[in-house]
Amino acid sequence: MATESVLWLAGASGLVGGFALDLALSDAAFGTVVSFGRRPSGRASDKLIERAVDFAAFDAGDAPAPRAAVCALGTTIKKAGSREAFRAVDFDAVMAFAKGARAAGAECFALVSALGADAQSMVFYNQVKGECEDALRSMGWPSLVLAQPSLLLGDRAESRPGERVAIVLSRAVAPLLKPFGGRPIEASAVAKAVIDAAKERPAGVKVLSSGEMH
Repeated sequence: MATESVLWLAGASGLVGGFALDLALSDAAFGTVVSFGRRPSGRASDKLIERAVDFAAFDAGDAPAPRAAVCALGTTIKKAGSREAFRAVDFDAVMAFAKGARAAGAECFALVSALGADAQSMVFYNQVKGECEDALRSMGWPSLVLAQPSLLLGDRAESRPGERVAIVLSRAVAPLLKPFGGRPIEASAVAKAVIDAAKERPAGVKVLSSGEMH
């Protein structure tokens, strides 16, 4: 049976995932946070359990059963090296984690997806994101939250020169884009949105637009 205060998190080494882990560890709503990833998060907390996993063959082992799970797994085609490698992270790994969490008793799943996610999109990135969202919908989650942020603002561990230029420019023009949901968004705001969702567990499927998360 799932435990009320246990949260599973995947992707803590990423930009949004790192913020999400910090928020969860500082939130009294979660007594235990189980972080799944390929490498340690670097955090120290009595509430934190870390599990090194290969998402291609996800196995939670003896991790305590969760009430909710947050997934912040994601990469780029450039970083992954190919479309196939990108899909292995943004679809296959996400679904492996989701199925593991569901089987362990999680009632709520919150995914960091992307603005423009659409299985029918002509853009491969958006297409894969949309296919993942559709696959999660088909699982029949009591509570499914799909966060769709625009360009993420924040300091990444890895260097992405082109993206850094875009971030600088985006911050400069952000005040002019306030009426538009596509304006850049701080990764910390997205992290707060999915952690809040894991606590509140809204019934059914809830899509969080980038504008809402602002």
